[in-house]
Amino acid sequence: MTRILSQTRIERPPEVVFAYVTAPGHWPEWHPSSLGVRGTLTSLEVGQEVIEAFQVAGRRGEVVWRCTLRQAPYNWVIEGQIVGRKMGGVISYTLRLQAGGTHFLREFRYPRPNLWFALLDPLILRPRVRAESEEALRRLKKRLEDGVPSHVG
Repeated sequence: MTRILSQTRIERPPEVVFAYVTAPGHWPEWHPSSLGVRGTLTSLEVGQEVIEAFQVAGRRGEVVWRCTLRQAPYNWVIEGQIVGRKMGGVISYTLRLQAGGTHFLREFRYPRPNLWFALLDPLILRPRVRAESEEALRRLKKRLEDGVPSHVG
């Protein structure tokens, strides 16, 4: 499994950050890989699913995300299955109160299903996914600190 960790500090309370990041309807607003979502657009509860169109590291597709853990406003996990492929991934959010704001940690784990993928991952894929993840957190921080309402959801 490849593991990509990204983190930032956001000058908003964990409840606001959690409500925003766990609502798939907001993902295209801040994550450069998210092209759009279908299904539940509000904050996902355990067992709920959403379909996301994505472009990650230059590859397009759709993934069905299913929420598997929700401990608002501090922990949230979704597991994905790429449509038409056996491969998927897991995204985890961990939020902690930090000096009146939020320390936000995003972890993305994905399998390396074959030798070819395992060879390309550290050379091409992982650096691109890491850069997209870092850009996502830069956008998220800016979006939330620039005035998303405190009652997002």
